[in-house]
Amino acid sequence: MAVLKGKQIVLGITGSIAAFKAAELVSQLTQMGALVDVILTPAAEKFITPLTLQSVTGRHAYTEPDLWGGEAHVLHVGLGHSADLLVIAPCTANTLASLAHGRADNLLTITALAARCPLLLAPAMDGGMLDHPATQANLETLLRRGAYIAGPAEGHLASGLLGRGRLIEPPELIGHIRLLLGRKGALANRKIVISAGGTQEALDPVRVLTNRSSGKQGYALAQAAIDAGAEVTLISAPAVLTPPVGASLVPIQRAREMLDVVLREASGADALIMAAAVADFRPRHVASDKMKTRDGIPQVELERTEDILKVVAAAKRAPQLTSGQSDDYSPAASAPDFNPPRLLVGFAAESRDLVDNAVEKLKAKNLNLIIANDITAPGAGFGSDTNRVTIIHENGDRETLPLMSKSEVADAIIERIAGLLE
Repeated sequence: MAVLKGKQIVLGITGSIAAFKAAELVSQLTQMGALVDVILTPAAEKFITPLTLQSVTGRHAYTEPDLWGGEAHVLHVGLGHSADLLVIAPCTANTLASLAHGRADNLLTITALAARCPLLLAPAMDGGMLDHPATQANLETLLRRGAYIAGPAEGHLASGLLGRGRLIEPPELIGHIRLLLGRKGALANRKIVISAGGTQEALDPVRVLTNRSSGKQGYALAQAAIDAGAEVTLISAPAVLTPPVGASLVPIQRAREMLDVVLREASGADALIMAAAVADFRPRHVASDKMKTRDGIPQVELERTEDILKVVAAAKRAPQLTSGQSDDYSPAASAPDFNPPRLLVGFAAESRDLVDNAVEKLKAKNLNLIIANDITAPGAGFGSDTNRVTIIHENGDRETLPLMSKSEVADAIIERIAGLLE
C-alpha cells in the first residue's frame, strides 16, 4: 500500500449504472493513503451524488459548474497537472469516443486533455456496444496513444443480457492502479520470482499430504514487488487467493513441479524468494485407486522431496555440477542452461530455536537473506493476516520486526531486497 500513500489520483466518473461502485473504489483508495479528487460528468450525477464521494474522500467532488466557478483559476489544468494518475471508472462508450477524438466538452474530458500523467480507463457499457466497430476503433486509438485499459468483465448487464461490458470490481481496479503507479519503483526492470502456498503430495486419487500454509505471505510479497515496479512471476501451490494484477501466475501442486518451474522461471532472475512451504516428504508409491477403510490402515512409505533452494544454491556455487556428482536432484539434467538468480531469499517457519535453525538454513543453502518466523507466536501462525519475523542477512545482521500485517512485512522484505540489488 506504500505505493498509494500520498499519490494524487483524479477519478472521473461517467454516466453508467456502474457508477455506484465508485464509492467503494474511492473509499478504499483513501484508506490506503491516496489523495483522490473526483470529477463527475452531468450524466454521472444521475447515478451518484457529489456528497456521497465527498463523504468518503474528505475532499471536494467536482461537477460541471465548477469548470466555470471560482474554485481555481484554471481548474482543469490544476487537476490535470497535479495528478499522478487519471482514472476514468466507469468509462462509457460516449466518453471513450470523446477522448479518442480529443473533444473537450465537459470538465472531465478537458482535464484529460490537460493531464500529463498516465490515463487508466475502465470501460462499462451494455450489450453489443463494446463490440461495435466504432467503440473498438476508439479503444485502439486510445491504446496507441498510451492509455491503459482495464476490463471490462463478462457477466450479466443492466439490460439483462449476458456478455462483456461490466465494470471490473474495485479490488481488481485498485490492482491496475498500483501496477501503473509502481512502474518506476525501486525494482523497475528487475525480474523477481516468488513461490507461495503449501505443496500437495498425492497419497491416492483423493488424498494428499500437505501443510497449513495459506500462501498469504507469498502473495503479499508478489504485490509488494509489483508495487516496487518488478516483473513478477508467482509460482503458487493451491491457494484460495487472487493473484495480484500484473503477476504472471504459474500454478503447481507437487514439490517436483515447483522445482521444475523454479529452474525454468528463475533462470537469470534478479531474485528468487522461496516463501512456499514445500513438502519435505512424499509417498514413495501413490495408490492408483482410492484407499478404502475396509482394507485396513495403509502403510505409507515416505521418501524425501527435492530441496529446491539447495538445488539452486548448488547451481550458484558450481554451475558445472552434474547429477552424477550429488545425491540430490541437479538442474543439469532438466535445465542445463540454468542461470542462477542474483539473490536467494528463503523462509524458516519454526516452532523452536528460531534464530539458530534459521541461521543454519541460511548457511547450508547459501542464502542472501532468510526470513524467520515463530509459527507458535500469537498472530504469526499459518493462515493469519499478520506476521512477526526476523530478517537475517548473510553477513550476520539481524532485524526483528514487530507484529505487522503480512502486507507490511512484504514491503519491508522487498525494501531490503531492492537495497541489496542496488
